[in-house]
Amino acid sequence: MSRLALGTVQFGLHYGVANQSGQVSIAESGDMLQLASANKIEMLDTAISYGDSEACLGEVGTQGFKLVTKLPAMPNNCSDIHAWVQQQVNASFSRLGVKSTYGLLLHRSEQLLEPNGGALYQALQALKDDGRVQKVGVSIYSPQELAALAPHYSFDLVQAPFNLIDRRLFSTGWMQRLKDDGVEIHTRSVFLQGLLLMPQKDVPSKFSKWDSLWKTWYRWLEGHDVSALQACLDFSLSFSEIDKVVVGADSASQLRQIIHAVNNQKSAGAPELMCEDELLINPSHWPTL
Repeated sequence: MSRLALGTVQFGLHYGVANQSGQVSIAESGDMLQLASANKIEMLDTAISYGDSEACLGEVGTQGFKLVTKLPAMPNNCSDIHAWVQQQVNASFSRLGVKSTYGLLLHRSEQLLEPNGGALYQALQALKDDGRVQKVGVSIYSPQELAALAPHYSFDLVQAPFNLIDRRLFSTGWMQRLKDDGVEIHTRSVFLQGLLLMPQKDVPSKFSKWDSLWKTWYRWLEGHDVSALQACLDFSLSFSEIDKVVVGADSASQLRQIIHAVNNQKSAGAPELMCEDELLINPSHWPTL
């Protein structure tokens, strides 16, 4: 179970296209962390921009977990970048109730390519030198970001989307390149925000443009003795280059299902669902559909 990390965006926001229950309560968050700990899930993924997520984690308590959090976009008029980073991290650690974290990522990697990018990178490295964070890196939306950043920067940790539909991290060669460079790889969106777990009749009509893809998916599930949850997890976990698969859940019950699926992995293979249409694979575009 050590290859799973628990994503906590639902602890701070109503998140996910399939989320029926809204933001996770403090009590439920505590139950989920207990369940995670009991099943050797040692890493929690959060971010400053995830609403109340950090404060919730601080209230519940994160002893025994490794934490990865993320900086929001740096303001355009930021005159003292080092001070801004320190201020953000101090406030984050205060909410989390910790003195250090395992990882600190940038939510907007393209800011490293702007005129103040070098100073931003140096501010991250200073936190590492001070022992306040163990690893620094970026949370990306597309491997193209890595192609732009690689000539200028090196990272300890990269988080990227990866699932049955969005396979770009592998298909572009970046998964292997990161691994060869000793970079820790965390992947997220294993369920594509829950879209891949929905019964066929519940898939929102705005996704009908990709009907042939859904038909392939549901036909494959009917022909194999495997649930959608199982198939999604089995696919990501089959890539040994991936160090952590970040999973989100709306409840302890959902997390229990995820843990059960990982403990009962099947080698049923995977359907050919790969798609590179940004409108589908990047959920930030979904409101425009």
